[in-house]
Formats: sequence, C-alpha cells, structure tokens
Amino acid sequence: MVRTLPSRRRLARALALTPLVALGACKPAPDTAPPERPTLSLKTATTPSGAKVEPAVYSPALSVPGTPGALVSLAPLVDTVKGAVVNVEVQARARPAMGGMQGLPPGLAERFGMQGGQNPFGEGGGAPSKQGLGSGFVIDPSGLVLTNNHVVEGADTVRVKLEDGRSFEAEVLGRDALTDVALIQLKGVSGKLPFVKLGDSDGLRVGDPVMAIGNPFGLASSVSAGILSARARDIHAGPYDDFLQTDAAINPGNSGGPLFNMRGEVVGMNTAIIGGATGIGFAVPANLIQALLPQLQETGVVRRGWVGLAVQDLTPELARALRVEAAKGAVVAGVSAGGPGAKAGLREEDVITSVGERAVDSAGSLTRAVALLKPGSEVQVSLVRGGKAMAVPVKLGTRPTQRGEEEMTPRDATPAPLSKRLGLRLSEAQDGSGGAQVVAVESGSAAERAGLVPGMVLTQVGDQKVSGVAEAAQALTSAEPGGALLLRARVPGQDGALLRAIEVPAR
Repeated sequence: MVRTLPSRRRLARALALTPLVALGACKPAPDTAPPERPTLSLKTATTPSGAKVEPAVYSPALSVPGTPGALVSLAPLVDTVKGAVVNVEVQARARPAMGGMQGLPPGLAERFGMQGGQNPFGEGGGAPSKQGLGSGFVIDPSGLVLTNNHVVEGADTVRVKLEDGRSFEAEVLGRDALTDVALIQLKGVSGKLPFVKLGDSDGLRVGDPVMAIGNPFGLASSVSAGILSARARDIHAGPYDDFLQTDAAINPGNSGGPLFNMRGEVVGMNTAIIGGATGIGFAVPANLIQALLPQLQETGVVRRGWVGLAVQDLTPELARALRVEAAKGAVVAGVSAGGPGAKAGLREEDVITSVGERAVDSAGSLTRAVALLKPGSEVQVSLVRGGKAMAVPVKLGTRPTQRGEEEMTPRDATPAPLSKRLGLRLSEAQDGSGGAQVVAVESGSAAERAGLVPGMVLTQVGDQKVSGVAEAAQALTSAEPGGALLLRARVPGQDGALLRAIEVPAR
C-alpha cells in the first residue's frame, strides 16, 4: 500500500510522508581514461528574485578508473548542498479530518497512511497544540523554501532550522494540495542563505544515481542515495500524478526534502512511499514544481487550465472501433455543457493526440498538459474525428474546485464589505465568465444558512446582475436590513442556475 506518511505513528515528533533516496550505481570509466578525482564547481544561477548568486553545483566522478562498479565517496556532494536542506517544524491545534493530500477517499487515504478523520498532529478535538517535523530546501538566498503541502497544511506556526543551527519563523506563501507542494518564506533573514537550484527532471533516465537529504524521525541532515527506479508513476493520489520513483531509504520526517542528481541540482521533492515495502518511494518532479512557482509566489494558489471534458485512454480496441490509426491518445467520453471544450466544438469520441506542443498519449497526460496552461489562454488541440486529423483552437477556462478539494483563496482576493455580517467572502470568478465567487463561508452564518458554499459564483444579487465583486458588494450593501435577499448562483462545470435567499442582518 502506498503511504504519504504523515509524522504520526510511533513517532513523538515526525511529520507526514517520507522522502525518496537511492544508493547510486556507479558507471565504470574506460580503462584508457586518466584517473579522475571528484571535483566541485560553482555556477552562477539567476534566483527567482532575479538576483545572481552562486549556488553550489557538484560535478563528481562516478567511478574509479580500472575498478568497474566501485563507488566513490559522495561526501563532497553532501558538503556542497547540505547547508540548503532545512528542518521544518510545525505546530497546530488539533483539528478534525486534517491530513496531507486532501480529498483522498477513505480507502486510498489508508493506503497513504492517513486514516479518515485522523490529525497528523495528534488525536482528538480540543487537544493541546501538537508538533510535527518535516523537511525542505532553500531555493533563494532571501529565504524561500520549498516543502510538502501536507507538512505545513493547517499549521498555526512554522519554524525552520538550518543545518548550521540558525532558526527562523516562517510564513506560508502558497500551497497546492493537488501536487503536495508548498512555498514558505523565512522571516528576519539577514545576508544570503545557502541555496540549491531546481534541475531538469525531464533529463533523468532510469538508472541515474540520485541522493536525498532530509529529517527522518527528527534526525537532521540524514543522507541516503540510490538510483531513479522509474518515471511518470501514477499512484492514484490525485489528477496530476507524474511521480519519480526511487529505491531510497525513506522514513517519516523526510517529507518535503530534496532529491538531488549528481550535479547537486534538485530533481524532485520526496513525497510518498509504499507502505510495508522497502526501496519504493516517490518524488514530485522538479519541472512540475518549477511550473507552479510563479503562481505560488504571486497569489499563493495555483489556478489551472480547464477544457471541460471527460476522457479515457485510447486502447487498441477503441482505436479499431473508432476507426482511427492513432496508437495513443485520449478519447473524449463526455463534454461539459457550456464549458470551453463545448464552446470550441469538441465532441464525444474525438481522439485528442496533442495539446499545443505537448503530445497526448493518455487521459492522464491530457489532464496534466491542460493543467500547466494559463486559464484564459488559447491552445491548439490536435485530434482525430471520424478518421480525419484536425486541429481545434480552444480558449481555456479555469479548473473548478472539485468535491472534497480544499478551496484555496488567493492572497489578493477582495472580501465583500458585508463579509463579517453575512459570513461571506468573495473574490472575482476564476473561470473568466464573470460574477463573484464564494471563497469562504463562516460556520453558523447567514450565508451558511442560505446554502452558500465555496465555489459557487454569484451572478445576481436581488434584482441586480453582477459581473464581479464590486457590483456584488454594492448590491449586498444596499440591501434592506432585516429582509431576505434573492441570490442567483452557478457552480462552475455544472449546468443551470441555483436560487438562494439570504437573510440580511439588521445594522
């Protein structure tokens, strides 16, 4: 069974999930090659802030000439990068039903070591503040740190400890539960911190040596090494599974730690293991993390492109039945009415073979390709329809929050003036079609009693059509105190409108 191991069982202080590491297989050098020693090189890199600093990049010799299969020490590589690997300590009040990779069904949650309703910080509601440990790594000398979402999700305080003993309070800048990635900022940093850079995970080959450093069981700066066991693993943790698999020694507390290549570049973030097995672990690819960083820095949340299709893998049997020669692709099984795909003219039984520059060889690859594109952008979708190849331009919408997923609020979301009185918080609709989207509803409030839930988009307040937060706020403010106000709403991805009536509190 697969586990994203929150730090709980038999651990006094270890947070969820565990990292992947692998003991490297070494390649023998040709007998004619002159003896080589491991060497260190420093390469200038541009940081996310645009400043040029000098990250440590290691260039090791992987074997000793004349001794096939012999390993050389990884100590120089460890010395080069370990200063950027951090311990992440979190504290949180006990809350019900909190855990990493939110929204997993109970059966799958158990596979990931997260029983339904359990709190990775402790059991039971109302308990004292609990503590957990995870790992992370500095990616900018100003103190930007990457870690797992499940490490910091629900935390009231976050503290980060560096390998040199320094400790900093940290603020969570952004989280993405669907890929289990989080970005945090250290407070009070003076000078430049040691950092590492993200490498090209697409350039990895199965069998390449990798190394991980993390905080298993609270044992700081623990190192393990191995090889890349497989790529593009779908472990059914979410819609964007594309994990790297490694044979690393992984334990609770390693969550969020880096997986390095032999140049000292981070090629993955250690995230999950197979429970009850050894040498099977998973990491989020660095290229996927890199694609999420701009949004995590700017708004704190990730908004993904959306076409509004139900798709499945193209099989040889379906290819014959649909009379298409394509060997790989995604078959459209359903089209959401009013969605971007429907507006572009996509149809059921279309076989999609590429999206923009990305080839589509399965339903999962289509989902991932669209998710990496910006909502509102236009993309060429190549497909086969009735045996004929064609390309269709599609203007993407914004992927709506699905049932069971956490509704994330952008840092720049504008609250409505009556939020405190109505228990309602709004932001601009994320699907680009206008309206004011509900992003939070206070328990026991007038909004909750009216049946409003996060994700709904208000299109009418009273007699007034609303195209955004400003108009919705004005209509709510001008409502008669003590009366009932009619609201018209829609749910992204669903047909039809919903009518709700909210009681306006007396002033």
